[in-house]
Formats: sequence, structure tokens, C-alpha cells
Amino acid sequence: MLKAVLPVLALVAVAAGCSSSKGKDEQRLTEQRQNYCMQLGTWQKARNAAGTDTPESSGYDEVEAIAQDAFLAMRPLRDEIVGGGRTLGEATVAAMNNADSEAEGLVVKYCGDVGFETLTR
Repeated sequence: MLKAVLPVLALVAVAAGCSSSKGKDEQRLTEQRQNYCMQLGTWQKARNAAGTDTPESSGYDEVEAIAQDAFLAMRPLRDEIVGGGRTLGEATVAAMNNADSEAEGLVVKYCGDVGFETLTR
């Protein structure tokens, strides 16, 4: 009887470990998405506020620094598909570096789809 119980207990322990690990992975993914969307929203606000400044003003330097934070937050998520045949990485770069409004719409929609629409503009 003991010989039959030990493999079952080992299997239960392994399954429990996988389940726990999967839950932590989902939590980490959710946190990464939330951080990205928060950084995206911060960049949008800074960009909009700097829109009234002259290009030589320090407002543009601040927007660039905030964009770097958003790029860093995007890195672990960069391969997620956002639509239009684009990844999150491609759309983020196009939105922030090229003022691509379609790409910005895709990343804002992405944030809405993952539950963080209130963090963007």
C-alpha cells in the first residue's frame, strides 16, 4: 500500500508546485502590463503638456526621459500582439518615436484589453 501512495503523493506535490508557479507567472505578467500601461499614460500626459512648449524647452527632455521609462516597462511584453500585424514593441516605438497615432491607438487598446484602460489618456 505504501508503494502505491508515494508516487501519488509525489505527483500531487509536483502538480501543486506547477500550479503555484503558474499563478506567480500570471501575477508577474499582470504587474508588468499594469506598469507598462501606467508608464504609457504618464508619457501621454507629459507629451500633451509639453505640446504647448517650444521644442527647445526642458519639457521635451522630460518627455524623452518618461518615454525611456515606458520603453523599459514594455521590454518584457514586447512580443505581445496588439493588432494590425504589430507587436507591442513595434507599436510603442512607432507611437513614441514617430508620433504614429494609429500605433498609439493600438497600445491604448492593448491597455484596455488587459484591464488597465484607466491608466492611459
